[in-house]
Amino acid sequence: MKSLFILGTRGVPAQHGGFETFAEKLSLYLVAKGWVVTVYCQEDSGTETFESEWRGVRRVHIPVSRTGAAGTVIFDWKATCHALSQQGLFLTLGYNTAVFNLMQRAKGQTNVINMDGIEWRRDKWGVIAKTWFWLNERMGCWVGNHLVADHPQIKNHLATRVRDSKITMIPYGGDEVLGADETALAAYGLKPGHFSVIIARPEPENSFLEMVCAFSKTPRDHQLVVLGNFQPEQNTFHRQVMEAASAEVIFPGAIYDVQVVQSLRFFSRFYLHGHRVGGTNPSLVEALGAGCAVIAHDNHFNRWVVGDKAAYFQDEASCSALFDRLLADDVAVNNMKAGSTARFHERFTWPQILNEYEQLLISWYP
Repeated sequence: MKSLFILGTRGVPAQHGGFETFAEKLSLYLVAKGWVVTVYCQEDSGTETFESEWRGVRRVHIPVSRTGAAGTVIFDWKATCHALSQQGLFLTLGYNTAVFNLMQRAKGQTNVINMDGIEWRRDKWGVIAKTWFWLNERMGCWVGNHLVADHPQIKNHLATRVRDSKITMIPYGGDEVLGADETALAAYGLKPGHFSVIIARPEPENSFLEMVCAFSKTPRDHQLVVLGNFQPEQNTFHRQVMEAASAEVIFPGAIYDVQVVQSLRFFSRFYLHGHRVGGTNPSLVEALGAGCAVIAHDNHFNRWVVGDKAAYFQDEASCSALFDRLLADDVAVNNMKAGSTARFHERFTWPQILNEYEQLLISWYP
């Protein structure tokens, strides 16, 4: 019986983001295939490490008293130290504390590392954080027995650090959404097809200001829903975005109810994706799974994920021109939606992704 240990996430069931969702999907899939799967879980209270079982998945709960980035680093350290006494195959999600994985390499444990995106290129980080991520990316490339890239361009980037044969490209997956609860829109005063949506962290690199300014340039007889944890009192960029918004832009805050978010995607006219840095973004894959018409920032990351049926913009002016042209063009919108669904089935369904991971893990099982 094969044993897999998953490090690098907050734990399962998923509550915090893409990697946690992936860890949940993969662990349940492998348990059903007869694997013994252990997931390390971060706890915000308590003093003692303990174990539990969730849907057949073994969970090792590690309490951490610190919050934020410091707490994550401490958790990764403790989880890696615990893993040193275990037998099996290890999967580390992310390279942000890859320096700790050096201990596993020294002990002879087999560790596959999903290298995630190019974190040190993100605008939001200062010099110290960027240096930390850059060094850990290099360390992850060296200490991982094998690397997973979630996008062809990420694989190309990693291939400048290690040989190409050490990297396997497997993207992120998503669920297909064939229907959603229309009543969830009422709380925000929305009607199906009469609004578009942005779902992302409100950071400059995600083109929030360009998209909001482009939409707000003229009355649209349409609404733009901008999800995210906006704090205009403390964050200058957040304040700029909100001040640039017209009366047709809605800021409902961060919404964590999966059903509500699904409804916002499913019933939107357009899903706007402004990410300029990264690999296969989970939110973009989920938009494809919901059959959204996608308007995305024009870069090689987004173009590979969505394909040629999306509409792309480079700046505020080109984004505004897309709104001018497409808001009233039902034929174009329907073609975009069909293209998203086709691309989703072509490359991003969970059965495809999880099978590829299992085959890779089997090939590296010690």
